[in-house]
Amino acid sequence: MNHPETYRGQQVVVLGLAKSGVQVAKVLHRAGAIVTVNDKKEREQCPEASELEALGISVVCGGHPDDLIHDQVKLVVKNPGIPYHAAPVQHALESGIEVVTEVEVAYHLCKAPMIGITGSNGKTTTTTWVGNMLEQAGLKPIVAGNIGTPLCEAAEQATPDHWMVVELSSFQLKGTVEFRPRIAALLNVAETHLDYHGDMQDYVASKAKLFANQQADDVAVLNWDDAVCRELIPYIKSKLIPFSLTERLEMGVYADPPYVDDQEDDVKRQVVYADDQGKQHVIIDIQNISLPGRFNVGNALAAVAMAVAAGADPARLAAPLAAFKGVEHRLEYVLEHNGSAYYNNSKATNSKATVMALNSFKKPVVLIAGGLDRGSDMMELLPVLEDRVKAVVLLGENRTKIAKVAELAGLKQIKIVDNEEDAARTLTAAVHEAARLAEPGDVVLLSPACASWDMFASYEERGRIFKQAAHNL
Repeated sequence: MNHPETYRGQQVVVLGLAKSGVQVAKVLHRAGAIVTVNDKKEREQCPEASELEALGISVVCGGHPDDLIHDQVKLVVKNPGIPYHAAPVQHALESGIEVVTEVEVAYHLCKAPMIGITGSNGKTTTTTWVGNMLEQAGLKPIVAGNIGTPLCEAAEQATPDHWMVVELSSFQLKGTVEFRPRIAALLNVAETHLDYHGDMQDYVASKAKLFANQQADDVAVLNWDDAVCRELIPYIKSKLIPFSLTERLEMGVYADPPYVDDQEDDVKRQVVYADDQGKQHVIIDIQNISLPGRFNVGNALAAVAMAVAAGADPARLAAPLAAFKGVEHRLEYVLEHNGSAYYNNSKATNSKATVMALNSFKKPVVLIAGGLDRGSDMMELLPVLEDRVKAVVLLGENRTKIAKVAELAGLKQIKIVDNEEDAARTLTAAVHEAARLAEPGDVVLLSPACASWDMFASYEERGRIFKQAAHNL
C-alpha cells in the first residue's frame, strides 16, 4: 500500500473493529480517506461504533453486506484474525483491491526504526525483554503490536529517536507488502495455526515476510537450532546474527558450553555474544537469568542479539536479564498450596510450547491440558509425558485425544473433566482434581497445548480463571 495520506478522498474499508481496527480507521480518517468500518458482530456487541460514528466514520455491524466491497474501494485493511476465505476479503482480492493488515499501515506512519519479532512461541516474553534491554541502554523503546498497544497508535507517537519494538503474528505478517523492519527476528517455527493458514508452507511463508523487504544494512536474527529458520537463510539479504543453544558460533549469541540434548542439567553456562570482529563478550551466567527453563534461555539469546544490533552496550544487558519477572500467562508462578507450586502457562496454545514448559521443571508435574482441536495428533507430547509428568487432568475438545497419548506414555493417573456449559466451572473442577493428585514437592501446571476458543474467549481468560481457582483452593 501507499502512505495513508495518498488515500485522501478515496474509499477504504476496515474489516473488524477491536483495538487495531479502531485505530486504523481513525488514522485513515484523519488522512482524509472515506472510511467504512465493518464488523460481523451485532451493533450491541460493538461499543466502539458510536465513537467512530461521532468522528464521521461509517460503521456497518451485523454481517458483511454484499455491496460492502465495490469498484470504488481502493484499500481493505482487515483484522489479522479474519480468514482470507471470508467473503469480503475474497471479493476484494478477486477485484484486485489490495488487502493489508494494520502492520502495513503503521509501517508507513512510523518515523522510528522497527524491530519486528515473530515465532511460534516466546514472542511476548522476548519482545518485552528487548524493550527492557533497550530501556536499560537508554535507547528509547516503544513496545507495541500484538503485545497490547495497537501499532498504529504507537507509530503516530514515535520519533526517529525511538526504537519501535513490535511483536508480530503470522496473521499480521501475511497482510504486509512493503513492511521493512530494520531488525527482524524469527524465534522458532512449530506446527500451529494450520486452521487459518491451511498448511505449513503458507504459515512459514507468512513468517518469512518479516525479512522480505530488508536490505543489506538491516539485521536478521535467526534461531540457528531451528531447521526451518535455517532454510530461510539463502533468501535473506540483510546481515545475519544467529543465536544458538547447541553450538558455539563464530559470530552471534550462544550458550557456552552448549546444551547437548533435550534435558536440563546442572552444567554452569554463560551467554556469550561474539561480534563481527571476533571479540567475545560474556553477557551473564545463565543461572542468573531470572526466568526458568531452557526455552527462556533461548529467548534471552534472541533478545541479546536484537539489543546489540540496535546499539546496546553488551556490558549493560546482564541487569535486565537478571531482573525480568516474565509476562502473565507465560510460565507464571501463581502460588504454593500444600507444598505444591502452581504455574499458569495458558499461553501454551500448541504442543511444542507445552513441551518446552514441561522441560523447565525437574520436579514431578501434574499437568492440566486440553482445548481447541485443530487436528494435531498431539504425539509431540509423548516423550515429555513419559519423562516429566506424573498425572494429567484434561478438558476441552481434544481431551480424549491427549488422554490416548498419556496412555501411550504409561501414565496411570489420567483424569478427564467433562465439559459443562460453564467453562469457568469446568476449569475450576480441573484445578481441584489436580490439587487432589498433587503431593508436596510437585508442580501443578496449566499448559494446555491448545488454543482456548472452544471454551474461553481468550487464553488470558483461561489463565485468569486458573489463577483464581488456585487461590481459592
